[in-house]
Amino acid sequence: TLFPYTTLFRSEAIMKNTRIKFLALTLAVSILMTVVTGCATNKSSQEKKDKSLVIYTNSGSDGRAEWLTEQAALKGFKVSIVTLGAGDLTNRLVAEKNNQIADLVFGLNAVEYEKLKKQKLLMKYKPFWAKEVDMSLGDKEGYYYPIVTQPLLLAYNNKSYNKQTVPMDWTEIVKKEYKNKYTILNLGGGTSKTILASILVRYKDTNGQYGISKEGWEVVKNYIQNGHIEVTGEDVYAAAISGERPMVMTYGSGLLQNEKKRGVNFGIMKPKVGVPFVVEQVAIFNNSKKTDVAKEFVDWFGSAEVQAEWSVKFGSVPVQPAALAKSSPEVKELMANVKPQKIDWTFVANNIDKWMEKVQLEFVK
Repeated sequence: TLFPYTTLFRSEAIMKNTRIKFLALTLAVSILMTVVTGCATNKSSQEKKDKSLVIYTNSGSDGRAEWLTEQAALKGFKVSIVTLGAGDLTNRLVAEKNNQIADLVFGLNAVEYEKLKKQKLLMKYKPFWAKEVDMSLGDKEGYYYPIVTQPLLLAYNNKSYNKQTVPMDWTEIVKKEYKNKYTILNLGGGTSKTILASILVRYKDTNGQYGISKEGWEVVKNYIQNGHIEVTGEDVYAAAISGERPMVMTYGSGLLQNEKKRGVNFGIMKPKVGVPFVVEQVAIFNNSKKTDVAKEFVDWFGSAEVQAEWSVKFGSVPVQPAALAKSSPEVKELMANVKPQKIDWTFVANNIDKWMEKVQLEFVK
């Protein structure tokens, strides 16, 4: 008589166990789906990460900005590059201090970066490749880092001048025989400002105006008024090649790139005191909303691999030893033919704005 009840109890027990197993299985599947969905969501988030950046530079001409934009895109970056002369660029960045547009800047020299640093515009950080470069060329406090070094030069048309007839120094180019025979790059640019400084520092006088003797100011006045100052949009290398103005102010990589592109060879002036060298640096802005992406970009751009490609493509002289080893023979030959001028950069940094103001107000016609 108990058989029906025993069977019933067993059936209920089986059903209960089945329900428990079903619930357990459902819970497991639910957890698994959550994990999978979460992973998919994280992966999707990473894939959709906004890697757009606004980059300011004074080193974006002659195809550099376009090449960098294309190469960065291959790594997932979407960069917008704004190119201006060094002085104009620094002034713009200071003016935008309270409405920051740029995420990072590269190409400026230490004099310009010190101005940005004083304005508290730069973020302190350390790219992974910092240990691979000579940090005596960068900022000891870690606000900007070196990528490229540039000798600043006077190049000349070999058909118009030779080693005997070309001026031996910027201080000699003021002679009447060279009037309107040389082009001075835009005065707002870093190359032009640095060469001006390289002339003025030789006439340091604590009693002179802005620390420069009367003789020094007279030399600079003649240097400015004896030459032709670049006009926006003109082809200064074409003028040198044609003989219209056979001498042109330039920088190392710009010279090599134009020689290659135009199929010519220029001579270079070799002053006994040497030529000014500037080191192009890279930095990230404090107020950038993309600091993580900016750091990632700097790690990539400053790497030995990319700097080697940058050097081969544009004739730059990388501070990365591994990149320099892969530089073209032309780069190595250029560096073997010039020596750096000794310059008191602190003196320059403290006075360059006043010097430029005087030159533009009093000497430019």
